[in-house]
Amino acid sequence: QVQLVEAGGGLVQAGGSLRLSCAASGGTFSTAALGWFRQAPGKEREFVASISASGTNTYYTASVKGQFTVSRDNAKNTVYLQMNSLKPEDTAVYYCAVKFRINYWRTYNLLSDYDYWGQGTQVTVSS
Repeated sequence: QVQLVEAGGGLVQAGGSLRLSCAASGGTFSTAALGWFRQAPGKEREFVASISASGTNTYYTASVKGQFTVSRDNAKNTVYLQMNSLKPEDTAVYYCAVKFRINYWRTYNLLSDYDYWGQGTQVTVSS
């Protein structure tokens, strides 16, 4: 049974930082791509960032490039999203997702790319 459990969300003032984590279990994550998505109230779920199996390659949506950093620790089966200089428009539920058995790197920025999803963690940025 594959499980992804996000943590680290909360309420933060604009300009602040949060570090999200996503602990994975039940699969072979050393050969999996991992992604972060978010969904704001009344909006569709959107791509935020992705990272290759080794952690060497990353990809970001334009609105968070230079502001967010995705990383992973394969020894802990955990992926992280460091979010700095947060803005009210970053308010959303953040989800991690896994794509198993990738053979080559590409951006993996589509919802349909992923096999399993976590339940999400709420991030609220106050102005």
